Amino acid sequence: MFRISSRVPLTFAVAALVTVLSPLSQAQKTKTIDRGRTTVALSSGFVSALGSLGVTPGTVGPTRLYSGTVDFPVTGGAIDLDTAAGQILHSGGLTLTAGSTEVVLQSFIIDTTGAAPVITGLVSVDGKLLGRLPLFDLALPSGLTLPLKPADGLIILKGVGVTLDSTAAGALNSVFNVSAFKGGFGIGTAKVIADLSYCDDED
Repeated sequence: MFRISSRVPLTFAVAALVTVLSPLSQAQKTKTIDRGRTTVALSSGFVSALGSLGVTPGTVGPTRLYSGTVDFPVTGGAIDLDTAAGQILHSGGLTLTAGSTEVVLQSFIIDTTGAAPVITGLVSVDGKLLGRLPLFDLALPSGLTLPLKPADGLIILKGVGVTLDSTAAGALNSVFNVSAFKGGFGIGTAKVIADLSYCDDED
């Protein structure tokens, strides 16, 4: 129990109490993500590059691909409103098929906790799981300001740039026996909607 001794100055005791409670107050800025979606408008250059290599894109349910746009449901995660550091989990995924070779990229996580924002995913080749790898690098919108301020329980980020990560590029080149995939190649532009409506009320 936190007890104030009669021999301890009151101002010192109050300062100590604030120090103890301060991390708890800051922790309230981290919000749980209940659901949402990430939609990526694929660049024409990326789609053309796949076609020229004889690679056909597909999806892992419940992801949908239509009219050059791919939609990934958000299944959970957490984000710090003060720093925008967090992880956003998704279901579904993408397939890349050329001949008898199929690469499956799924269970994407948008991760902004490191030095640079990235999307990681579970990667399997012809049914063999290789593990979780960095797949796409992200460029957050230039107008992004902190702290993040949800509107009607939603955090919405538009204009997020998506490029191929160098690790993923090397893996794809190896699997498909090509040299066309390069780190930094433009994949498209994403819109992220994170639903916090089932979280505690914002401070």
